[in-house]
Order: sequence, then structure tokens, then C-alpha cells
Amino acid sequence: MQVALAARDGEKARAVAQETGASLHRCDASSIEDVAALFAALDASIGTPDLVVYNPSARLRGPVTELDPEATRAAIETTCFGAFLVAQQAARRMLARGSGSILFTGASAGVKGFANSSVFAMGKFGLRGLAQSLARELHPQNIHIGHFVIDGGIASDRPDRQDDGGDRMLDPDAIAEAYLQFHNQHRSAWAWEVELRPWVETF
Repeated sequence: MQVALAARDGEKARAVAQETGASLHRCDASSIEDVAALFAALDASIGTPDLVVYNPSARLRGPVTELDPEATRAAIETTCFGAFLVAQQAARRMLARGSGSILFTGASAGVKGFANSSVFAMGKFGLRGLAQSLARELHPQNIHIGHFVIDGGIASDRPDRQDDGGDRMLDPDAIAEAYLQFHNQHRSAWAWEVELRPWVETF
């Protein structure tokens, strides 16, 4: 499988690109021009992707009375509007071919709002609504849409994200496997939403 990675800060994704053999592209997902340029570059390199995964999100916590409106706008544009831009470009190409999958990484904040987390909730609720609408619009046209509720922290090399062996955090490789399994679902048994959480996580 040919893989392409896109990030606003390409240096942060360089190690992953080198590890996976992926091509690396700079893209601000909230920019109409950047997203269009990204897909144009993919057209010239790998062609229409079989699978597109939208991961970006922005957290902005605080009491509603103290939140900065411009920072709030920017966070929602990253978490939700960018997903629309990417889905639009991907869908145009996949519809022309007649197949493809578009997956969105959501969070528990997309199904329940938490105190002092109104901005994240707005973005993730909007993301989930986008995915649900696109599933109803595009499933009949053989474009598989998926929304993943990631309920828990994801293990990484960061000191505060290292698992102690107690399964407190989601294994990123296990998440990736679940995404690929979703992409490979038979059309007679398509899902549109999946919840993933460590077994220790309450819900």
C-alpha cells in the first residue's frame, strides 16, 4: 500500500514517514488552498487514494466566559471544517472511480459534552454529524464513510503517554488495525461508526 502523510508541521511527521515509507506533504487542513494543493499533488503521484483518514483536531479548554473567539474559530476550523474540505476533495475523486473509504477520528467529546470543553465538543460533534451525513449520502455510491470514537489516551513516546503495561491507553498499532479492518468490510455489512477504548476505560 502506498501511503501519504500530510501535516501542518512536516517535521513532526517526518519520523513516521521515514518509518512507514510514506511520502510527506505540508498541509494546513483548515486552508481551502492547502487541501486542494495536497490532492492535486496526490493526483500526480499516487492517484486517487483508496483510503483517506482525517485525524487533525484542536483542543481549547476553559470557561465559556473566558474563551478567545478567534482561537475558538481556529480550533473548530481544524477539527471540523478541515474534515469537510478533505472529504470534499476525496469524495470528488472516489465518486469518479466508484469506490473508496473516508474515515474520521472522533472522540468521546463528539457524543457527550464535558465542562470547560465546549470548543472541543463543538468541533467533534460537528465532525460526527459530517460523518453521519456523508455515510447516508455516499454509502449508496460505494464510498465507505467511518467515524471512530477514540475514548481514551493514545500511547506514544511522550513521557506522559507511555503505557505501564496495564492497558490504560490505546495502542496506536491496534487503532490502525481497526481502521484497516473497517476499510476492508464487505459492503453487505458496512458500519459507519466504531467506538475504541481500553478495557479499563469507563463508559
